Amino acid sequence: MNSKKVPQTLTIAGSDSGGGAGMQADIKTMQEHHVFSTSVVVGLTAQNTLGVQSVLPTPVDMINAQFDSVFDDFDIKAAKTGALFDQQRVETVVENINKHNIHPIVVDPVMVAKGGARLLDDAGIDAIINKLIPIADIVTPNLPEAEVIYGKKIDKNDDVIATATYIQQLGAKNVIIKGGHQEGDMLSDYVLLENGVSFTIESTKYETVRKHGTGDTLSSAIVSNLAKGLSIKEAIIEGKHYIDTILQSEIIVGHGHGPLNHWGAEDEIR
Repeated sequence: MNSKKVPQTLTIAGSDSGGGAGMQADIKTMQEHHVFSTSVVVGLTAQNTLGVQSVLPTPVDMINAQFDSVFDDFDIKAAKTGALFDQQRVETVVENINKHNIHPIVVDPVMVAKGGARLLDDAGIDAIINKLIPIADIVTPNLPEAEVIYGKKIDKNDDVIATATYIQQLGAKNVIIKGGHQEGDMLSDYVLLENGVSFTIESTKYETVRKHGTGDTLSSAIVSNLAKGLSIKEAIIEGKHYIDTILQSEIIVGHGHGPLNHWGAEDEIR
């Protein structure tokens, strides 16, 4: 029998019944990166490629029980957060991150679904900004999320730099401002590292409706790379490369904002 110990990861997020985003995208991404994913389900969504039809947050006691169960058994090397639904759930997740000393932790500050449905209330957003981001090792907002966190419109490159600096000053060690909402043929993600080094990752903009779960997938790829021992910078670069690769290999699923092809980079995963 051929057996081996593999890196173990954790996704702390909501369930997407349509399978394209949320916890399902996280688990698929982690599986493709050859790490073993555990999960804490913070809420359920009735969701497909056309939108979110219903949301049901998980009772706090059950969230706590899931955390305790995972950390009683598994050796978690890296974790991420996704949709957290409301203030109470955000604060519960923060308490458990501190209780179990979960690091590195990647925070994907999910606020709005791809179809436009809000996945976080105002009090929840405040809790993300004031309680979760300050304990994050990496924060990965897209431009609309970054504007909410910064409280100002982002119109030019200087605004992106100022926003990343502001988020880092909140306490986050490393920040990625994702450029997926930019106009033009090329996209630019801005990365500000804990040591003050910054860089951009340029990529081609692919005109496609099959991008559901892109943010979840990127953060999960980064977590997977961190669990395998890559540095923060390497994990981010490799994670972005994974996204760019699978965007070029579409699958036809659903009738709206279709999911990514998570196995589209199998030949390149190391």
